[in-house]
Amino acid sequence: MRLLFVKLKHIGDSLLLTPTLAAVRASYPHAEIRVVVRKGCEGIMRGCPAIDELHTAAAPETTQRSRLNWWQEFQTIRQLRRQRFDYAFDLGDGDRGRWLTCLSGARIRCTNGAVRPLHWWWRRRFNRISGFDWRDRHRAEKDFYTVNDAMPLKGDVPPMTFARERTEPWEPGKELSAYAVIHPGTRWKRKRWPKEKWIETGRYLLARYPRLVISAGPDADEVDLGKELQAALGDNVLCTEGKASWAQLAGLLYRARLFVGVDTAAMHLAAACACPVVAVFGPTVVAQWRPWRTAYRVVTPKVENLKGDGGQTEPDERELIRHVTVADVIKACAELEMR
Repeated sequence: MRLLFVKLKHIGDSLLLTPTLAAVRASYPHAEIRVVVRKGCEGIMRGCPAIDELHTAAAPETTQRSRLNWWQEFQTIRQLRRQRFDYAFDLGDGDRGRWLTCLSGARIRCTNGAVRPLHWWWRRRFNRISGFDWRDRHRAEKDFYTVNDAMPLKGDVPPMTFARERTEPWEPGKELSAYAVIHPGTRWKRKRWPKEKWIETGRYLLARYPRLVISAGPDADEVDLGKELQAALGDNVLCTEGKASWAQLAGLLYRARLFVGVDTAAMHLAAACACPVVAVFGPTVVAQWRPWRTAYRVVTPKVENLKGDGGQTEPDERELIRHVTVADVIKACAELEMR
């Protein structure tokens, strides 16, 4: 049986597909599993041993849809059509993923039509439409039950996957033994917690652990923030400076005592590596995006901190995360440390 899974979303969303892929492998051990993700997501997906072959499609928000991109996508479709898939699943809820799923030529083409109703035009092109209502469910469950509605899967939704044997050493942290990891940066402004609060949290962690690692993505703003925190917190702090691969970060997270970060792919990777997670959330929907199947605490703004102008004005969504207190984050860290 040949299976195709298409999820043209961000890096963290791609990782949230791995529980479903693990369940498919367990339920259908002889199936051939191919996956299509956006370019840039392949590094974090290479930790999933359930995948037989990984394909990438251009990420439209980072480049113009050039002729070269269209040509590459055409070649991907040609390659997929040669496989004669039995099932193809669109799990990204976008038109590009739907087109790719339908053009794959799979005998059975599946998508979810519960929360975001499908236009009649798409309904005529999919012959399995899942009715799983995922509004108050985790996105890992959304993928699992969408697939389960077309081809039954055994058991409950598994954890996310980045196999330990697929991790790599990050040389500067190779000898670390007792440390915490923080990931303060994100390209989403509405998810950014103030630098001063990260410094306070970092000082607390350094009082509990001999060393601290600051994880930073390759974006210049994230690297700068990581370096600023490192300078403020002192010599017992290392910073990846955007140079650690996903496999190297996974290697660090498997050995870390604690991860503290905002809602990013790094937070989901920590959960995949069974690292206890303290997640600082602002406007993120906790039920859908919380750390999956690991020990965790999610810290959100207190209701009393959201009142403004006599309690009548609703705060700007972009400012929500600023109302998360350091005291609440430290409390969450302490609760996980006491487990």
